[in-house]
Amino acid sequence: MKQFAVIGLGRFGSSVATTLAKMGYEVLAIDVDEERVNDIVEEVTHAVQVDALDEHALKAVGIRNFDVVVVAIGQEVQASILVTVMLKEMGVAKVVAKAQNALHGKVLERVGADKVVFPERDMGVKVAHALVSKNIMDQISLSPEYSLVEMAAPPQFVDKTLEQSGARNKFGLSILAIRRGKEMIISPGASQVIKEGDVLVVIGKSEKLQKFETVEI
Repeated sequence: MKQFAVIGLGRFGSSVATTLAKMGYEVLAIDVDEERVNDIVEEVTHAVQVDALDEHALKAVGIRNFDVVVVAIGQEVQASILVTVMLKEMGVAKVVAKAQNALHGKVLERVGADKVVFPERDMGVKVAHALVSKNIMDQISLSPEYSLVEMAAPPQFVDKTLEQSGARNKFGLSILAIRRGKEMIISPGASQVIKEGDVLVVIGKSEKLQKFETVEI
Protein backbone atom coordinates (compact mmCIF):
# COMPACT_ATOMS: atom_id res chain seq x y z
CA MET A 1 0.00 0.00 0.00
CA LYS A 2 1.25 3.47 -0.88
CA GLN A 3 2.57 5.75 1.82
CA PHE A 4 1.94 9.49 1.65
CA ALA A 5 3.50 12.53 3.30
CA VAL A 6 1.82 15.93 3.26
CA ILE A 7 3.89 19.04 3.94
CA GLY A 8 1.85 22.09 4.90
CA LEU A 9 -1.36 21.69 6.88
CA GLY A 10 -3.48 24.58 5.71
CA ARG A 11 -7.01 23.89 4.46
CA PHE A 12 -5.81 22.10 1.31
CA GLY A 13 -3.04 20.08 2.94
CA SER A 14 -5.21 19.05 5.89
CA SER A 15 -8.00 17.97 3.56
CA VAL A 16 -5.63 15.85 1.45
CA ALA A 17 -4.02 14.26 4.52
CA THR A 18 -7.26 13.40 6.33
CA THR A 19 -8.96 12.12 3.17
CA LEU A 20 -6.05 9.79 2.37
CA ALA A 21 -6.04 8.55 5.96
CA LYS A 22 -9.79 7.83 5.83
CA MET A 23 -9.15 5.84 2.66
CA GLY A 24 -6.85 3.60 4.67
CA TYR A 25 -3.44 4.89 3.58
CA GLU A 26 -0.51 5.59 5.86
CA VAL A 27 -0.11 9.35 6.08
CA LEU A 28 2.60 11.50 7.63
CA ALA A 29 1.44 15.10 8.16
CA ILE A 30 4.13 17.80 8.50
CA ASP A 31 3.92 21.48 9.42
CA VAL A 32 6.11 24.02 11.17
CA ASP A 33 3.08 25.22 13.16
CA GLU A 34 2.59 23.16 16.34
CA GLU A 35 -1.09 24.05 16.60
CA ARG A 36 -1.83 22.73 13.11
CA VAL A 37 0.03 19.52 13.90
CA ASN A 38 -1.94 19.04 17.12
CA ASP A 39 -5.23 19.64 15.27
CA ILE A 40 -4.62 16.74 12.88
CA VAL A 41 -2.62 14.29 15.00
CA GLU A 42 -5.65 12.09 15.78
CA GLU A 43 -6.76 11.89 12.15
CA VAL A 44 -3.58 10.65 10.40
CA THR A 45 -0.98 7.95 10.99
CA HIS A 46 1.71 10.36 12.17
CA ALA A 47 1.91 14.14 12.54
CA VAL A 48 5.14 15.99 13.28
CA GLN A 49 6.24 19.58 13.75
CA VAL A 50 9.10 20.09 11.30
CA ASP A 51 10.49 23.03 9.35
CA ALA A 52 10.25 21.72 5.79
CA LEU A 53 13.18 23.94 4.77
CA ASP A 54 15.41 21.97 7.15
CA GLU A 55 16.80 19.20 4.95
CA HIS A 56 18.24 17.24 7.89
CA ALA A 57 14.89 17.30 9.69
CA LEU A 58 13.10 15.97 6.60
CA LYS A 59 15.63 13.18 6.27
CA ALA A 60 15.19 12.37 9.96
CA VAL A 61 11.47 11.67 9.50
CA GLY A 62 12.28 9.34 6.60
CA ILE A 63 10.74 11.47 3.89
CA ARG A 64 12.62 9.55 1.19
CA ASN A 65 10.73 6.38 2.08
CA PHE A 66 7.31 7.73 1.08
CA ASP A 67 5.84 6.89 -2.29
CA VAL A 68 4.25 10.32 -2.74
CA VAL A 69 4.99 13.62 -1.02
CA VAL A 70 2.47 16.44 -1.36
CA VAL A 71 3.91 19.95 -1.02
CA ALA A 72 0.87 21.90 0.16
CA ILE A 73 2.68 24.95 1.52
CA GLY A 74 0.33 27.94 1.44
CA GLN A 75 1.27 31.44 0.36
CA GLU A 76 5.04 31.02 0.61
CA VAL A 77 5.89 30.52 -3.05
CA GLN A 78 9.65 30.50 -2.54
CA ALA A 79 9.40 27.92 0.24
CA SER A 80 7.27 25.56 -1.86
CA ILE A 81 9.79 25.76 -4.71
CA LEU A 82 12.78 25.14 -2.44
CA VAL A 83 11.09 22.22 -0.68
CA THR A 84 10.19 20.66 -4.05
CA VAL A 85 13.83 20.93 -5.17
CA MET A 86 15.07 19.36 -1.93
CA LEU A 87 12.64 16.47 -2.13
CA LYS A 88 13.65 15.58 -5.70
CA GLU A 89 17.33 15.86 -4.81
CA MET A 90 16.70 13.49 -1.88
CA GLY A 91 15.26 10.95 -4.28
CA VAL A 92 11.55 11.14 -3.46
CA ALA A 93 9.77 9.08 -6.14
CA LYS A 94 6.81 11.39 -6.73
CA VAL A 95 6.32 14.99 -5.64
CA VAL A 96 2.92 16.63 -6.03
CA ALA A 97 3.08 20.39 -5.50
CA LYS A 98 0.35 22.96 -4.96
CA ALA A 99 0.65 26.09 -7.12
CA GLN A 100 -0.84 29.53 -6.51
CA ASN A 101 -0.93 30.53 -10.17
CA ALA A 102 0.27 29.55 -13.66
CA LEU A 103 3.74 31.09 -13.25
CA HIS A 104 4.26 29.34 -9.92
CA GLY A 105 3.14 26.10 -11.55
CA LYS A 106 5.61 26.45 -14.42
CA VAL A 107 8.48 27.00 -11.97
CA LEU A 108 7.46 23.96 -9.93
CA GLU A 109 7.44 21.83 -13.09
CA ARG A 110 10.86 23.16 -14.10
CA VAL A 111 12.41 22.29 -10.73
CA GLY A 112 11.14 18.73 -10.87
CA ALA A 113 7.59 18.47 -9.50
CA ASP A 114 6.00 15.33 -10.98
CA LYS A 115 2.52 16.82 -10.77
CA VAL A 116 1.31 20.37 -10.14
CA VAL A 117 -2.19 21.04 -8.82
CA PHE A 118 -4.16 24.28 -8.71
CA PRO A 119 -6.82 23.74 -6.01
CA GLU A 120 -8.11 27.33 -5.95
CA ARG A 121 -8.43 27.52 -9.74
CA ASP A 122 -10.00 24.08 -10.05
CA MET A 123 -12.49 24.79 -7.27
CA GLY A 124 -13.38 28.05 -8.98
CA VAL A 125 -14.19 26.14 -12.18
CA LYS A 126 -16.40 23.69 -10.27
CA VAL A 127 -18.25 26.45 -8.43
CA ALA A 128 -18.85 28.35 -11.68
CA HIS A 129 -20.33 25.26 -13.34
CA ALA A 130 -22.49 24.56 -10.30
CA LEU A 131 -23.88 28.09 -10.42
CA VAL A 132 -25.06 27.90 -14.03
CA SER A 133 -25.95 24.24 -14.45
CA LYS A 134 -28.52 21.95 -12.91
CA ASN A 135 -27.10 18.89 -14.72
CA ILE A 136 -23.36 18.92 -13.93
CA MET A 137 -22.71 17.23 -10.59
CA ASP A 138 -18.93 17.08 -10.67
CA GLN A 139 -16.21 17.97 -13.15
CA ILE A 140 -12.55 17.03 -13.47
CA SER A 141 -10.35 18.95 -15.89
CA LEU A 142 -8.13 16.44 -17.70
CA SER A 143 -6.39 19.04 -19.87
CA PRO A 144 -7.04 22.59 -21.08
CA GLU A 145 -9.47 21.15 -23.67
CA TYR A 146 -10.91 17.97 -22.19
CA SER A 147 -12.96 17.25 -19.07
CA LEU A 148 -14.59 14.31 -17.34
CA VAL A 149 -17.99 15.10 -15.85
CA GLU A 150 -20.58 13.35 -13.75
CA MET A 151 -23.98 14.65 -14.77
CA ALA A 152 -27.68 13.97 -14.41
CA ALA A 153 -29.11 12.57 -17.63
CA PRO A 154 -30.50 15.51 -19.66
CA PRO A 155 -34.30 15.29 -20.12
CA GLN A 156 -33.87 15.04 -23.91
CA PHE A 157 -31.83 11.82 -23.44
CA VAL A 158 -34.39 9.99 -21.26
CA ASP A 159 -35.92 6.85 -22.83
CA LYS A 160 -33.48 7.04 -25.74
CA THR A 161 -30.58 4.72 -26.51
CA LEU A 162 -27.07 6.10 -26.44
CA GLU A 163 -27.07 5.99 -30.23
CA GLN A 164 -30.36 7.89 -30.46
CA SER A 165 -29.12 10.52 -28.00
CA GLY A 166 -26.44 11.62 -30.45
CA ALA A 167 -23.91 11.97 -27.65
CA ARG A 168 -21.08 10.62 -29.79
CA ASN A 169 -22.15 11.50 -33.34
CA LYS A 170 -23.63 14.92 -32.69
CA PHE A 171 -21.59 16.16 -29.74
CA GLY A 172 -18.40 14.08 -29.94
CA LEU A 173 -18.77 12.83 -26.37
CA SER A 174 -18.18 9.40 -24.87
CA ILE A 175 -20.39 8.06 -22.08
CA LEU A 176 -18.06 5.85 -20.06
CA ALA A 177 -20.56 4.67 -17.48
CA ILE A 178 -24.12 5.06 -16.23
CA ARG A 179 -24.98 5.05 -12.53
CA ARG A 180 -28.54 3.84 -11.94
CA GLY A 181 -29.30 3.79 -8.24
CA LYS A 182 -26.81 1.35 -6.73
CA GLU A 183 -26.05 -0.23 -10.11
CA MET A 184 -23.05 0.88 -12.21
CA ILE A 185 -23.18 0.14 -15.94
CA ILE A 186 -19.61 0.25 -17.26
CA SER A 187 -18.92 0.89 -20.98
CA PRO A 188 -22.61 0.91 -21.98
CA GLY A 189 -23.35 -0.15 -25.55
CA ALA A 190 -25.05 1.91 -28.25
CA SER A 191 -28.38 0.15 -27.54
CA GLN A 192 -28.33 0.99 -23.82
CA VAL A 193 -31.45 2.99 -22.92
CA ILE A 194 -31.02 6.03 -20.67
CA LYS A 195 -33.58 6.20 -17.86
CA GLU A 196 -34.87 9.10 -15.80
CA GLY A 197 -32.66 9.54 -12.74
CA ASP A 198 -29.57 8.07 -14.42
CA VAL A 199 -26.21 9.70 -13.74
CA LEU A 200 -23.86 9.74 -16.73
CA VAL A 201 -20.06 9.72 -16.57
CA VAL A 202 -19.04 11.60 -19.72
CA ILE A 203 -15.68 12.53 -21.27
CA GLY A 204 -15.14 15.01 -24.06
CA LYS A 205 -14.12 18.53 -25.06
CA SER A 206 -15.17 21.07 -22.46
CA GLU A 207 -16.89 23.24 -25.07
CA LYS A 208 -18.99 20.26 -26.19
CA LEU A 209 -19.92 19.35 -22.63
CA GLN A 210 -21.26 22.83 -22.06
CA LYS A 211 -24.05 22.12 -24.56
CA PHE A 212 -25.58 19.85 -21.93
CA GLU A 213 -25.68 22.59 -19.33
CA THR A 214 -28.96 24.31 -18.70
CA VAL A 215 -28.64 27.86 -17.40
CA GLU A 216 -30.50 28.21 -14.15
CA ILE A 217 -29.39 30.80 -11.58
